[in-house]
Amino acid sequence: MANITLAVTGSISAYKAADLVSSLTKDGHKITVLMTKAAQQFITPLTLQVLSKNTVHLDVMNEDLPKVVNHIEIAKNTDLYIVAPASADTISRLAHGAANDIVTSVALALPPEVKKIIAPAMNTNMYENKLTQNNIDILKSVGFTEIEPKVALLACGDYGRGALADLDYIKTKIEETLSYEKI
Repeated sequence: MANITLAVTGSISAYKAADLVSSLTKDGHKITVLMTKAAQQFITPLTLQVLSKNTVHLDVMNEDLPKVVNHIEIAKNTDLYIVAPASADTISRLAHGAANDIVTSVALALPPEVKKIIAPAMNTNMYENKLTQNNIDILKSVGFTEIEPKVALLACGDYGRGALADLDYIKTKIEETLSYEKI
């Protein structure tokens, strides 16, 4: 099975990461979870630690093992890197090469052959904003695959494209991406 690094960012959809981690772990994948500070406002690291059976990484400066640079080691041991949910802020920082937290530092350190996916989740206006779309295009140009958000009634009360894609669909896309890797 694969080593999947899941980056959870600041979106109300962050709570869905628990089901995704649980399901992927039950399928036999090793899941390493990274969380932004904003994500921790929506779901606790402990929940994802219990479900993944692994340490949840919260801070790029937290170096537990003196002989290992944590974000580099995580990147080296990743077969697939997925940001789900991917907030507008994190998409922007990824697109512009920021490395100011564990999520963006690991992304920047990924070897070129690692498969990368983003699954945006945000308000419709934020998603459709030209700046966000330009950032997504930048990420696609450097090898990220986008799992587009679905049209739904959003947590803010607006109706439109912006809800995190269904978890079954995300899982299918993960499995398809991993199967392409084996060919």
